[in-house]
Amino acid sequence: MTNFASDNVTAMAPEILAALAAANEGPAMPYGADPVTERVRARFNEIFETETVVYPVATGTAANVLGLSLLTPPYGAVYCHRDAHIAVDECGAPEFYTGGAKLVTLEGAQGKLTADILAAEIGGAGDVHHVQPSAISLTQATEVGTLYRPDEVAAISEVAQRHKLGLQMDGARFANAIAALGCSPAEMTWKAGVDVLAFGATKNGAMAAEAVVIFKPELAGEFGFRRKRGGHLFSKGRFLSAQLEGYLADDLWLRHARHANSLAARLGAGLSGLPGITLHHPVEANILFLRLPKAVVDGLKAAGFMFYDWANATTGHDHREIRLVTAFNSVSEDVEAFIASAASLARDAAA
Repeated sequence: MTNFASDNVTAMAPEILAALAAANEGPAMPYGADPVTERVRARFNEIFETETVVYPVATGTAANVLGLSLLTPPYGAVYCHRDAHIAVDECGAPEFYTGGAKLVTLEGAQGKLTADILAAEIGGAGDVHHVQPSAISLTQATEVGTLYRPDEVAAISEVAQRHKLGLQMDGARFANAIAALGCSPAEMTWKAGVDVLAFGATKNGAMAAEAVVIFKPELAGEFGFRRKRGGHLFSKGRFLSAQLEGYLADDLWLRHARHANSLAARLGAGLSGLPGITLHHPVEANILFLRLPKAVVDGLKAAGFMFYDWANATTGHDHREIRLVTAFNSVSEDVEAFIASAASLARDAAA
């Protein structure tokens, strides 16, 4: 089976597995007081060109919601896109870890918020009957695979600062965004006004490792307590940090992302223009959303390809919506085989 369902389906990258094995030698102090974690924190400072406060965690959910909890009180409002992972796929975890803050979901073309959208929607400050505007959360890359440019983040940050809101970035696919845009991590985050970043590694070759990167030290004082209270402080923390150390060494994280992005671009180019197949969004990272005839979808599945397939009321019975995701270890032969099968099936369906 060739699996394009998600970048979560992959095994670990060999380099990260080797880093884990190296960290497994001998004793080390627990709860992050180990030399591996110390090196990882120094590496994050290098990558982001500034002093950061970094906390490794095991899941993207923990990275997102614990970071958000620093920015909003229980009566706060967190503004995000209606398709944001925190709004659709976190099972109420943002509300739980913030003590009850409300997610205010907004529309935005191509999965993105804009400064104008936010400026028009943020309100209620000081009114005891309303949740209080507290934070904005951006997903990078977005849930549909599009990207925020640094100037777009900076414009949103200006709105956040005007209303005294924090700005959090869900960077589960942060590497894919940096690799695609060619900007520096600093330009995408703190230089553009981001306060807290959920830095992803699991989707790009790690086993279970993310990091909360805090760019304002004054925000970090509570985090250790929130992580412990939330059940995300690992006693053998070196094994989280070892994954991040292997991931960041020799720019592995960017090389992986470039590879995944390039194969997604090839899929997009090969599938665009085929009869009956519509690409919904620009292919900017490693995700594609397409509308295909049902016969093509069924034929691709019969040929051994795996992907997410959704029924959609707007497509009728003869078409389906699918998502394809490429990963750090996807191979070009599988991409070419998918394109060839889709082309043949699309021509047959059109005939």
